[in-house]
Amino acid sequence: MKLQPLADRVIVKPLEAEEKTKGGIVLPDTAKEKPQEGKIVAVGKGKVAEDGKVIAMELKVGDRILYGKYSGTEITVEGEEYLIMKEDDVLAVVK
Repeated sequence: MKLQPLADRVIVKPLEAEEKTKGGIVLPDTAKEKPQEGKIVAVGKGKVAEDGKVIAMELKVGDRILYGKYSGTEITVEGEEYLIMKEDDVLAVVK
């Protein structure tokens, strides 16, 4: 990846939306919900505190995360869709 996020930001590759419901109904593109789960592909160095010290990131590359429906900024790099968001926008890490 040619992007390096700054400070406490992460770059997330959203996971694909479900093609079918649990009951087996195939969803058309217009009915699919925006994904709220993704995989971290790059992390920044961390937040700079008021005293100048860098607070390390809790997240790391490869973490599978949950985030808010409208979190982050959508970008396209080399034909791939990504989100850039602050570490605070991440709701949970899926283990």
